[in-house]
Amino acid sequence: MTTDPQLLTQFVRANSEAAFAELVNRHVNLVYSAALRQLNGDAHLAKDVVQTVFTDLARKADALASRESVAGWLYTSAHFAAAKVVRQENRRREREEKFMREPVNENESAPDADWEKIRPALDAVMHELKDADREAILLRYFENRQFTAVGAELGLNEDTSRKRVERALEKLRVAFAKRGITTAGALAAVIAANASQMAPASLTTTLPTTAIAAAGTGTFTLLKFMTATKIKLGLSALLAASAATALMVQHQSQQKLHDENSALQQQIAHLQTDNASFSNQLAAAGSTKLAADQFSELLKLRGQVGVLQRQIGELGKLRAENRQLQTAQADANVQQQGARDAKNEEHAIMLQKLDAAKEGVLAFILYAGDHPNQYPTNFAQAASYISTNYTAQIEDNFDMAYQGQISSLTNPSATIVLKEKQAWLATSGKWMKTYGFADGHSEVHTEPSGNFDDYENNHAASPAPGQ
Repeated sequence: MTTDPQLLTQFVRANSEAAFAELVNRHVNLVYSAALRQLNGDAHLAKDVVQTVFTDLARKADALASRESVAGWLYTSAHFAAAKVVRQENRRREREEKFMREPVNENESAPDADWEKIRPALDAVMHELKDADREAILLRYFENRQFTAVGAELGLNEDTSRKRVERALEKLRVAFAKRGITTAGALAAVIAANASQMAPASLTTTLPTTAIAAAGTGTFTLLKFMTATKIKLGLSALLAASAATALMVQHQSQQKLHDENSALQQQIAHLQTDNASFSNQLAAAGSTKLAADQFSELLKLRGQVGVLQRQIGELGKLRAENRQLQTAQADANVQQQGARDAKNEEHAIMLQKLDAAKEGVLAFILYAGDHPNQYPTNFAQAASYISTNYTAQIEDNFDMAYQGQISSLTNPSATIVLKEKQAWLATSGKWMKTYGFADGHSEVHTEPSGNFDDYENNHAASPAPGQ
């Protein structure tokens, strides 16, 4: 069986839609089921999450091709994407409260009752495991693969993969027990029977094409990103249009010079032939005097040769000017490419900052869900809720702006929780700073003067009435 890295490599190198479709078929049920659980069974929103996750997979395929398996990455991406959808639908708090006090139906059978107990906490507990343990459980019980297939995906033999899955399952059972959650039946059987729901057939059919199209490349992706961060850019398009116009004018000029040169060379060749003929006649005649009409024709030809030689001299000047134009155009192209490269590098850095702020805030939200709506008071408390290098990406670059309770905020979407430590100067000449907000989204704010105090004060935490 072709592994996930091989399929991603085929997609990146050959733009193989078939390879991407195979990845979708292989993992779509995992992503759809994870989204469906977190969205409280809302199939419509779960489809949106699946679309988002596989679009991100297409966009980041090159970077993910080095992973042994993408199941863990897809599962984590579905987790964060679903959390974002819940925030946008303004139902996060109601869902968390329901999960915390969800009753068990005494009339249900034991497996159904076990599933209702573990379902609300399953995804959060799964993200407490290490990547290798989470990957093993996902492949075995969420995607219901045999141990031979799990081993092939992880680069292990069947026996080793079985042991890894068993150890990971025991860690998962301990994590549930710490939350006071136990099952009457086997935990593995409960997860395998309920964790995976069949994704709608329409997703499998349309998702490869729509995900690849939505991921996009070049100008489309750049414009989409700038729209999402509320920053409008027309410089790239202007530079591209200017370069295209200059190249077109240069090409037309070169073609015109080439045609003129060819015509002049043909005329010179004919005149030189005629001149040689008359010169031979003059030499043969010796001292015999040429007829008046022949002598007149010879002078005329010599005059025309002189005119053509002057035209060739002017053509040489035009060629020199054209070479200067080409050199100047090449220098301008180098400068324009340098400006585009700097702009693209700035966009990439900005995207990293936005992702870091968003993941940091989502870690705070997950922590608050386990600690009566109380945000962490230091970065160490939230570090275990995120799989990235927390210190390097978040703690080193951001400061906490709010450490209280979620319920104390009147407008989470306008309340700053994380703020970038240092503002940075963009190529536009404006200062920029990245922020993470209490509802889970992130933004980049610009200030021409570099003073962000007023903006941060206006978006500081406001107490709810009666607080």
